[in-house]
Amino acid sequence: MSQPPETLAPLLAKADATLKEAVDAVRNCQNAIAYQKYKKAFEQLKHYREEFDKQYLPHYEAAEEIARGQNPGSSITATAQLWRFPTFSSRKLSHFVKLSDVKLDNVGGLENCKRVLREAAIWPVKYPQFFTGNRKPWRSVLLFGPPGSGKTLLAKAIAAEADYHFSSISPSDIVSQWLGESEQQVSDLFQEARKKHPSIIFIDEIDSLCGPRGKNNEHEASRRIKAELLVHMQDVCDGKEHVLILAATNTPYALDQAIRRRFDMRIYIPLPNKEARKRIFEVEIGKTPSKIGKSGLESLAEGTEGFSGSDISSYVKDALYQSIRATLRPGFFTQTKDKWWVPCQDAAFPHKKSLQDLENEKQDSKIQVPKITLEYFKEVKKRHKPTVQAAVLDELKKFKKEFGVDAEEPSDAL
Repeated sequence: MSQPPETLAPLLAKADATLKEAVDAVRNCQNAIAYQKYKKAFEQLKHYREEFDKQYLPHYEAAEEIARGQNPGSSITATAQLWRFPTFSSRKLSHFVKLSDVKLDNVGGLENCKRVLREAAIWPVKYPQFFTGNRKPWRSVLLFGPPGSGKTLLAKAIAAEADYHFSSISPSDIVSQWLGESEQQVSDLFQEARKKHPSIIFIDEIDSLCGPRGKNNEHEASRRIKAELLVHMQDVCDGKEHVLILAATNTPYALDQAIRRRFDMRIYIPLPNKEARKRIFEVEIGKTPSKIGKSGLESLAEGTEGFSGSDISSYVKDALYQSIRATLRPGFFTQTKDKWWVPCQDAAFPHKKSLQDLENEKQDSKIQVPKITLEYFKEVKKRHKPTVQAAVLDELKKFKKEFGVDAEEPSDAL
């Protein structure tokens, strides 16, 4: 950023001088004078902020627009990290986006969870006549389960399927070092969600933001954020706007009790079962040229008991690369009648060429990439193990028994 204009420099110099006077007063044990000096300095800084906003806010907004164009899935763009001065009077920019590239059908299993999310997001808009009298839609849902089980994917999928505005917020997006800024971020977020309804606010890793109050030497700023969040969550539950609060955590016991009670439904997202793992393998392989049929998917699902969705994703990614790694072997390719270079199956074939040979001859554009086979998965299997420990699962199941419901229960279970 360029140097502040001359009109701002004197304002900042005055505030800086007053702060130095306050520090000197503290050193001389003149607390009453120090307090007045600090108060005056903060007023001077407030005036500086107002002038600063007038000078730089248009440039900030232009940068935000560019950042959103480069990363449309971002909830709060990285441009905010460039903004070195707190601007309480700044007009807040949109945190909400529309998603379209993921659907609930892409998530294997979890039928009860999908039903609850459809009840919360789709039914109130599609069938408003259902919600009369005391029948109200779910307004706040907590998704808890082991890491990599698809909680974030579920939130994005229901937002896309319901065509809601979606905002994904992490604790780092809310917490600020400046007094009052964090609470303002929470207030602005919920205000915009109500203004842009139907909308979904997704708070990832909510446990790091909303731990138990009054414990572990809790900081006053953290307590104020929780209080602000509790108030706005209640407003959403009592309001008429179609706003859904989704939150995810791997450690539900770390949540404050009042926050936990604010969630209408607390759904356990377990590790994928066999059918869900088959679906995950199918989605992850996608349109990659493959020779893996239904029996191959069955075999892969059977061999990955205890794997999370994230574990399977890493496993598939490694296996998909294996077919590319095979092309580095000497004499891997042979030419077909239509001039395409394909993997050579005959070890005694006389006219084989390597990838380097084809590159040197500028024939690499005619290479036909080998299809994925089950053997590639077997070759990399030893490098991939389940990452979720049994002790973690036991603790999550205990929480489900005490406070939650199972995402795999049939639709008539509740």
